[in-house]
Amino acid sequence: MKQLLLIISIFGLFACNRQKDNTKVLQKRIDSLEHKLAGTYKPGFGEFMTGIQAHHTKLWFAGQNKNWKLANFEVHEIMEAIENIQKFQKERKESQMIGMINPALDSINNAIQQKDPVLFKKSYTLLTNTCNACHRDADFEFNVVKIPDAQPFSNQDFKVNELK
Repeated sequence: MKQLLLIISIFGLFACNRQKDNTKVLQKRIDSLEHKLAGTYKPGFGEFMTGIQAHHTKLWFAGQNKNWKLANFEVHEIMEAIENIQKFQKERKESQMIGMINPALDSINNAIQQKDPVLFKKSYTLLTNTCNACHRDADFEFNVVKIPDAQPFSNQDFKVNELK
């Protein structure tokens, strides 16, 4: 009986020691992965905003040309960028405020779905004004967005393309 108890005790110690080894190996791997993750690329807030600015401009010219498919694409690109800001830049004050743009995006999305140029212009103005309100609230009042008056993308045709 004493021998059986001794064997069980030795086996138990061996199992505990092995579990400690596994824990150390796993912790080392976690530490290594956290170190790698800390060095991975994370888009900056300004990069997201520059992308939104380009889509904001393209959205205007698509709407002015009644290219509703392109306008739909551009407004959804803006929505995606907003989601990415909230995902990748959540610690920033601006990210916590950016949800204020959603009603304006819903309004312009509605205008696009209705293919209504008058409603589009009104909604686009609301979107632009909302961007500026957010900039003011976030202490970026020096960054003023406006309705584009010149098309900066000379390599894109904003007219409806009927090619299939």
